[in-house]
Amino acid sequence: MTDNVDGLVADVYLELRRLAERYVRREQAKSVQATELVHEAYLRLAHDQPRFQNRAHFIALAAISMRRLLVERARARGASKRFGGQVQVTLDDGLLAAENAAASAIDVIALDRALTKLAAVDAEQARIVELRFFGGLSVEETADALSISPATVKRHWAIAKAYLLRELQGTDGV
Repeated sequence: MTDNVDGLVADVYLELRRLAERYVRREQAKSVQATELVHEAYLRLAHDQPRFQNRAHFIALAAISMRRLLVERARARGASKRFGGQVQVTLDDGLLAAENAAASAIDVIALDRALTKLAAVDAEQARIVELRFFGGLSVEETADALSISPATVKRHWAIAKAYLLRELQGTDGV
């Protein structure tokens, strides 16, 4: 039994490490290493002691925690610099499939602001973005985590991508 638990923990850790490595690769300022990001996120989760429904739920919460850590670091750097310190990230994995290349790079703080606005309009769409983009979950895993159908995830994912693209490009309207 202990071997199964140890194996599961190792698998989850490796998955979180890969996710953190993607975040760090996208961050131009390189303010954190992947291992540090995973450990800080874990410490936050351990402190908050949330109840996890399943593995996907844990990964999603850890991913959200990593996102928040990166946003906090970007804001701290921005506060320490006179004209801000935007951290550029590339939105890959199908998020915001931009028509032009200029739309493919945004800063972490702008993405956080856009997600916060999306959450005010549709909290479920924002959670889907967090799970898919930040959590790296598939459509099916996201549907499982939110107890909705995969078709609903796909529909909300498409709408959320369009909304975020509009917000990140500075277009008015919803």
